[in-house]
Amino acid sequence: MSVTISVDGVSKRFGETQAVNNVSFDVEKGRIFGLLGPNGAGKTTTIRMINYITLQDEGKITINDLPVSPKTQKMIGYMPEERGLYKKMKVGEQLMYLAQLKGMNKTDAREKIKYWLNRFNAYDWHSKVVGELSKGMSQKIQFISTIVHNPEIYIFDEPFSGLDPINSELLKEIIIELKDQGNTILFSTHRMEQVEQMCDDICLFNNGKVVLTGNLRKIKKDFGKNTVLLEFQGDGSFLDELEDVRINNRSTNFAEIRILNGLNAQEILKKAMQNVEIHKFQLVEPSLNEIFISTVGEDNIKKQQEAELS
Repeated sequence: MSVTISVDGVSKRFGETQAVNNVSFDVEKGRIFGLLGPNGAGKTTTIRMINYITLQDEGKITINDLPVSPKTQKMIGYMPEERGLYKKMKVGEQLMYLAQLKGMNKTDAREKIKYWLNRFNAYDWHSKVVGELSKGMSQKIQFISTIVHNPEIYIFDEPFSGLDPINSELLKEIIIELKDQGNTILFSTHRMEQVEQMCDDICLFNNGKVVLTGNLRKIKKDFGKNTVLLEFQGDGSFLDELEDVRINNRSTNFAEIRILNGLNAQEILKKAMQNVEIHKFQLVEPSLNEIFISTVGEDNIKKQQEAELS
């Protein structure tokens, strides 16, 4: 496979803050690549450097073997996390203006804008003023403005924020379609569950560093089937008595249990059978969230979350 985006030993500092620290990864042509990690991990800074908006202090970034520059910017459809629509313009005018900025002629742009507005069940928004749109509606318009000129490379920063589940599914469907047409897609998110069925490859960020990168399928396989999904009816307090496990996800009648220190899964099953009625007991590969916690450490995650809340 040929490499579309190459990030090699890239670092960026803002004052005393080391936002990105010696980061390297490759995005292969025609694949979906996910930049994952908590808020503040360095994902957006890296994306801005790939887009030649922020310049790296060290390292090298190339797009189709060309150093990043105004020329490589034209190859990319970029949707930033901070949405940037003109609030006083009408939706149709806004999309036409942005499409023409990307080099489209009026006829082609009008046709594509109509297609994408219809695809998002939004053609009746054509004459609405952007400032009157809800966050979710604005998000769709921003997405259309990113893809309307049909670039070779798409970069989306937190594309699902502000969308309800139905529109999130539509967005996923369209991103996968873009990939099937041979385009290269890079997107960032801190919502790891959203990318399990989308990404071919991933790069996990924490504290400005890459902690894990590679093919998602291989990464999950290498971690092995070390997670138990347990659905049950009854008093779940027995879960508190389990040793050599970590309970990742828990509700009234469900638990996702990570096996630690070589514990035999049958021990969990035995304990469960003594206490509750079991509806499901399944040994599976870990979720991406579990892989991240295992890679960087649970305490580290808690510190980050506390810092985000403070």
